[in-house]
Amino acid sequence: MAHSFDRRSILKTGAAAVAAPYLWLPARAKAADWHAEQNALWVTKTVGPFVEVEIASGRIRGGHSRGALAFKGIPYAGPVSGKNRFKAAPPVTPWKGVRDALRLGPPALQGPGTTFGEHEPAYSEDCLVLNVWTPAVNDGRKRPVMFYCHGGGWTTGSGGQNIQDGAHLAAAYDVVVVALNHRLGLLGFLYLGELGGEEYATSGNQGMLDIVDALKWVKQNIATFGGDPGNVFVFGESGGGFKTGAVMAMPAAQGLFHKAGMQSGAMLRGTPKDIATETARRVLAGLGISPKNLDKLAEVPAEKLVAIQLDGEKGQGPLATPTECWNTTHAAPPSGWAALRTARPGGWGPVVDGTYLPHNPFDPVAPAISASVPLLIGNMLEEAIFSERNNPAFFHMDEAAVTALARQHLGEAADRILAVYRQAMPKATPVERAIAIETGLFMGNNTFVLADRKAAQPAPVYRYIDGYQSNFPIQGTDRTYGSGHASDISVAFLNYKIYDLQGNGPGLAEAAKAMSSYFASFARNGVPTAEGQPAWPRYDTDKRATMLLNSECRVADDPQSEERKLWESLGWG
Repeated sequence: MAHSFDRRSILKTGAAAVAAPYLWLPARAKAADWHAEQNALWVTKTVGPFVEVEIASGRIRGGHSRGALAFKGIPYAGPVSGKNRFKAAPPVTPWKGVRDALRLGPPALQGPGTTFGEHEPAYSEDCLVLNVWTPAVNDGRKRPVMFYCHGGGWTTGSGGQNIQDGAHLAAAYDVVVVALNHRLGLLGFLYLGELGGEEYATSGNQGMLDIVDALKWVKQNIATFGGDPGNVFVFGESGGGFKTGAVMAMPAAQGLFHKAGMQSGAMLRGTPKDIATETARRVLAGLGISPKNLDKLAEVPAEKLVAIQLDGEKGQGPLATPTECWNTTHAAPPSGWAALRTARPGGWGPVVDGTYLPHNPFDPVAPAISASVPLLIGNMLEEAIFSERNNPAFFHMDEAAVTALARQHLGEAADRILAVYRQAMPKATPVERAIAIETGLFMGNNTFVLADRKAAQPAPVYRYIDGYQSNFPIQGTDRTYGSGHASDISVAFLNYKIYDLQGNGPGLAEAAKAMSSYFASFARNGVPTAEGQPAWPRYDTDKRATMLLNSECRVADDPQSEERKLWESLGWG
């Protein structure tokens, strides 16, 4: 499967998951015209009466927000621009007096229009800040900590997105919620270790090591916010799920978290060193910098580095893949089914460097260092609607068009894949089967593979498929968004009244209460439970018991078994 994922463009990040038009996934749904009007009541700053607390680096002032206390934009590490670029972050410099923590801090540098935080400032290279939501401070309680890694693949997003605001979750379930920003894209994952030696040893995993620094901050400071540093649940959606998987395989993170959760984000592999090094060579060549003069990288305007990254996503600039020589070990890009499994230069994500990420996170097995960590993992039933939602023509395809498209992009495997899905989904339309196939390629099967490998370890695994049907309209069609990718973020955070991809249809409140309760109870004691919903059995490879999340949840043994067996037989995963 893919070495790294990105909603913005699977192929152009080097993931090589599937050939276009499958899965050109933008970082986030476009801000719609209704956004400001529908959410007017939600766009609020943290307000008084203000609350001051003392943390290791100084005093901060937070306030009340949606039934909880909120402390935003707290630095968890020092500046990473200039001479600190592509290197481990320095510690925070303590401050005197009281620092305001009333508004979000800056998101990482990235392309325009890819974050949706309330009163969020401009993007910045110095972005190592986090937010905390809690029911109370300095009360001696030991609440579970829900530590959220934002989505957006490896190149976009922020911990301040409005639908993942942690206040409702904290207030409803007596938990502490933490969300962070960290280095992304080229600035977070340009691997210079082979070219620059020890000085740049951390470079290919710097974005992930930022997350580790935030976890260290939690261990040191979270008791002040009523949280238990000995009960930390790391979780995330999409790219945040991939980050969770990488954290589970990183020695530097061990002991800093105790449970893990992956929503629509099952990453099996990182980026190989040779591919990452070729990417670095291309960036340096585009900048006119010799590998012998890496210190000059500190002088390059950060915006120029981001521009190279964005050009690469468009197939332009130094990161474009020339057909005559696309990396150091292949004469030309592979084609057909082989292309779906092959990493290419120009992508971003954790690098299997042998030290900070010693091996692929979940390939060929789950990481032994996280064998005792329980895992909650799942995906949406119709993930791929996200990638096609701005392509109305896709939803009007007939059987012949779907078959032609599959043969074009799946090669010799297409007819077999189509036959299995016709048999497994006899009442589905051709478009519905196309969505199911793309979902299997993108996310569904990898989730099963990862769950299987984790289930071989002592800690329990809990697997789900979320089928709640959003009524969010897809323009130019008579379709709604259904159970598409990312429609569960606001649901898990109990922010379902913020109009977004989850829509506002019947059963939404019940679905949100079920999912948020399952997640919060898992964070508390490692067993997901929800009042009025069925008991959630542990996943194993005998029954493959899976919770089907919805307004009314139910358990099914080995759902989508024929599809799963198909992908296994094709070596997908």
